[in-house]
Amino acid sequence: MARLLQSKFVLCALFALLLFFNNANAQAINGSDTAYKHGMVVCAYPDAAKVGVEILKKGGNAVDAAVAVQFALEVTFPEAGNIGGGGFMVYRSAKGKTNTLDFREKAPAAAFEKMFQDSAGNVIPGKSLSTHLASGVPGSVDGMFKAHRKYGKLKWAELVQPAIDLARNGFKITKRMAGDLNSAANEFRKLNPDKNYLGKTDKWQEGDLLVQEDLAKTLELIRDKGRAGFYDGKVADEIVAEMQSGGGMISKEDLANYHSAWRKALTGNYKGYKVITMPPPSSGGIALLQLLQSVEKYPLHRWGYNSDSTVQLVVEAERRVYADRSKYLGDPDFFKVPKDTLLNPQYNASRMSSFTWAQATPSASISPGKIAGYESDQTTHYSIVDGDGNAVSITTTLNGGFGSKIFVKGAGFLLNNEMDDFSSKPGSPNMFGLVGGKANSIQPNKRMLSSMTPTIIEKNGKLYMVVGTPGGATIITSVFQTILNVLEFDQNMQHAVASKRFHHQWLPDKVFVERGALDDATRAKLEQKGYKIVDGGPSGRVDAILVTPAGYEGGADPRGDDTKEGF
Repeated sequence: MARLLQSKFVLCALFALLLFFNNANAQAINGSDTAYKHGMVVCAYPDAAKVGVEILKKGGNAVDAAVAVQFALEVTFPEAGNIGGGGFMVYRSAKGKTNTLDFREKAPAAAFEKMFQDSAGNVIPGKSLSTHLASGVPGSVDGMFKAHRKYGKLKWAELVQPAIDLARNGFKITKRMAGDLNSAANEFRKLNPDKNYLGKTDKWQEGDLLVQEDLAKTLELIRDKGRAGFYDGKVADEIVAEMQSGGGMISKEDLANYHSAWRKALTGNYKGYKVITMPPPSSGGIALLQLLQSVEKYPLHRWGYNSDSTVQLVVEAERRVYADRSKYLGDPDFFKVPKDTLLNPQYNASRMSSFTWAQATPSASISPGKIAGYESDQTTHYSIVDGDGNAVSITTTLNGGFGSKIFVKGAGFLLNNEMDDFSSKPGSPNMFGLVGGKANSIQPNKRMLSSMTPTIIEKNGKLYMVVGTPGGATIITSVFQTILNVLEFDQNMQHAVASKRFHHQWLPDKVFVERGALDDATRAKLEQKGYKIVDGGPSGRVDAILVTPAGYEGGADPRGDDTKEGF
């Protein structure tokens, strides 16, 4: 009898454990369906999300909250949040007016096309990633300053102060952040022998307090002096001294001459929805619109989420769009991007004409499309909507996780390694495996190409969705598939960002899938047709907001510490 009772107890315990994990998984996928009327912030770290919502509660608008979140992420999410990097903002006012801000980093004036090649013309491994030469001129502070000056309501100092408080008083780190800091510790020590930022004598643990006093002092200068607090004076001197200590190129003149740029938003349509997204030097906006055009005529809703037909069609579209990306996209101030042709539905239909259901199209047989006159990770995203309906979608980056992993001595922040986003050599892949050509070659004062794809969607002329993600080469495909999850597969916002994704980028000719993205039968059908399917890690960390009749519904990606806050 005792053994029988013991067996029953074990079975009950196992059942309870199974129920717990099933409920936890369902919560991660479906999340809370709470909708908020007065505003919402979805971003990569809980403390930063709370900062943004507090700004909204004080009467700030979506841009005010975005500025506060950007500086708070510099403190709380050093892996990608930054003042030493850059990014893109897509803005839509409550009245439907749109704009975009390009605060992407630039190459220093001393940069040159072959700076990462040896005398034989070979790319030097690591030189564009973990050296002082890897850093472009940062754009985030200028971008936030210009966004606030054009659209902000609250005082600048009020928006920067929460980040100062977090840096000086510290905040408790999550388990995930503790693991990230511990993983980077050896490289931090190796690349910063005379500094001890984000360091600890023993290993970081969940709940440890992270204090960053030098960073707090830097943020105080930005609070008090605005743009000049970063691009001039003490902080600028510290950046240049850091460059000189390691053979970098950024000069005082580079910093003084940096200016972000307002650019007209790209717009397109998909089955009655208006898509508002980022123009070049983002490759993401054009690529997203190309992808949507490529699949629009097919019955995706009938086929269903991640069915074999859906996956095959999406992979073939991605294959062709990434091939075009490799040749035709770059900084529009330096290269004439054939935007009108790339966004012509007839062009994208012709690109898909070689697609056959019978078998995979080898990437070796796919070249960039022929256009007359032309010769042959780590980011973070936040989506914010205020009570009036103003919306911002911002993706910002240091490029790799923790950027170059080199800190500015005295200033306490990390430098980016965005120079790797240029084509160090035509045809040579960057850290994300993306191949580029002359359009994205290194030139002085040029902005490097990016996959960042901040996007806003309208339905019937009204705000409907705000979406974006980090993820290097997977950014474009993650945003694309999240949009399809809502528009075609009727998923709510949380389900759409949590759903498993897959990715193809032309080269290498492989379909990278998240664990659980494809069932065995679907995978077998695709492999029989010649698709090379490879199990990969997490794809993107999408943060998004959907406008519903009940209010704003958030989707915070469970792949990270991403958090949605509203009121």
